[in-house]
Amino acid sequence: MPVIPSREPPALLDMLRHLIAVPTVSSVDPVRDQTNRPLLEQLAVWLADAGFHVEWLEIPGSPHKANLLGTLGSGPGGLVLAGHTDTVPFDAPLWRFDPFRLTEADGRLYGLGTADMKSFLGLALEAARGLDAARLQHPLMILATADEESSMSGARSLVAAGRPLGRHALIGEPTGLRPVRAHKGVMGERIRLLGQSGHASDPSLGNNALEGMHEVLGALLAWREELKRTHRDPAFRIAWPTLSLGHIHGGDASNRICGHCELHIDIRALPGQEPAEVRAELARRVAAVAERRALTWDVTPLFEPVPPVATPATADIVRAAEALTGHPAETVSFGTEAPFLNRLGMDTIVLGPGDIDQAHQPNEYLALDRIEPMLGLLRALIRRFCIEG
Repeated sequence: MPVIPSREPPALLDMLRHLIAVPTVSSVDPVRDQTNRPLLEQLAVWLADAGFHVEWLEIPGSPHKANLLGTLGSGPGGLVLAGHTDTVPFDAPLWRFDPFRLTEADGRLYGLGTADMKSFLGLALEAARGLDAARLQHPLMILATADEESSMSGARSLVAAGRPLGRHALIGEPTGLRPVRAHKGVMGERIRLLGQSGHASDPSLGNNALEGMHEVLGALLAWREELKRTHRDPAFRIAWPTLSLGHIHGGDASNRICGHCELHIDIRALPGQEPAEVRAELARRVAAVAERRALTWDVTPLFEPVPPVATPATADIVRAAEALTGHPAETVSFGTEAPFLNRLGMDTIVLGPGDIDQAHQPNEYLALDRIEPMLGLLRALIRRFCIEG
């Protein structure tokens, strides 16, 4: 869609219509992956019209993707309102409405990215409408990132650049207007065993990788029970690390001894469990089986892990969000960009108007009655961290 010229950001619903209308699917599949630059071009216009200084933050090795940072005011500290520009792929036949057309029905706004989470970028701009930079004791920043739904390359590039931003950050992921200060890490791991194929009529002719993987599966399930006993955080609804068996494939014919087998697993680690240490323990347990059975093995990540995060309960932004919402800060099992923002020296919370149950679903929506409460929260946080100082 063409860039909309204006002298100030358009009305909120007009911004939301445009945000939803611009396709920004990110995927590890190059066929499905789309650029986010057209959306950033429009955001840049709106931010500039609202008086923000606008910076394009390029992502090395990703010429079709970028992050965008708008800054109002100057000085140290300040508040960052962050949201990702991308969505997951979608199943068009399962939608009641056009996923790329903002549709109001049943007291809801339907469209791909309404809850998760392109709408938040429009809400952040609306909350900042009319702000005078001269009134700010500390800057307000609006950050739009790339590829949260796939590689998190946008957030990772910010960490790699080491660019300091604000002192406090809010990510508008769907949390039902309840603050979240901690979440588990997300790891996807590939386990491969290589044996020796041979004619199925004589097992001595080969070394069956599928049988070896059967033993690995037993070792992993035993490890899962051990993790459940030894690692607990009562702040989480599921208080232990989880390990899920997601995908397995081995062999190519029933009359051949299986020479190769591959297993994909998902691990959700608790705060305090470093992904590298978790992977090392996983590799140790796979190696014990493989070496006993004379199988070649490897353990490799399916993607770079999202670390667990736990912003201190005593952080100013956590306490402010709790006071404003009336809810104690919670924990979740899904991943966000929070650990990356925290690595840049910010205290980060996750707080947004959508519901996680709507994320990645057909007929995704944002309830209309969540908009004004979210705007009120954002304006109060801007006043607390940018105006009052």
